[in-house]
Amino acid sequence: MARTPAELVGARPDAPFEITFDGRRLTARPGQTVAAALWAAGILAWRTTRTGGRPRGAFCGIGQCYDCLATINGRPNRRACLVPARPGDSITTQEGHGHDRRGAGTV
Repeated sequence: MARTPAELVGARPDAPFEITFDGRRLTARPGQTVAAALWAAGILAWRTTRTGGRPRGAFCGIGQCYDCLATINGRPNRRACLVPARPGDSITTQEGHGHDRRGAGTV
């Protein structure tokens, strides 16, 4: 009988918690970044480009490319691949220079 890596090291992760994306409730796990939590929920884009409004999400996953910018807890231009998800976080789709879909969070 094979054991999982978590079982082999005796890891006991904390309980999952809730965050929201554009008002939709999602579950995140301790240690996940915002980008990882969105990916796990099947969300691949959470920003639109400044010109043309094309959808973007994570590209490099290491904070170098800025494709994953999101508005997190009202703060625009946060790199979702670097920000740890926290209980109660509110993530909104960022449009252009840092507006979320409701027009809040301008830079």
